[in-house]
Amino acid sequence: MAERKKLLLRLDPHVYDALARWAADDLRSVNAQIEYALRQALRAAGRPVRPSAEAEPEFRSPDDS
Repeated sequence: MAERKKLLLRLDPHVYDALARWAADDLRSVNAQIEYALRQALRAAGRPVRPSAEAEPEFRSPDDS
């Protein structure tokens, strides 16, 4: 299993609060919600994540068919 990257992220408190509410609504942790939002943004920008053979499976949500 590939090691997960650690990242220090500074957010405006209002952005964090909105993100935390969104995460709670989707029954995710804030960390998982950030990764979910980044993956959505990457797909929308035409830069989908291409996991390597040893990478762990990407997060999936019920609406990601």
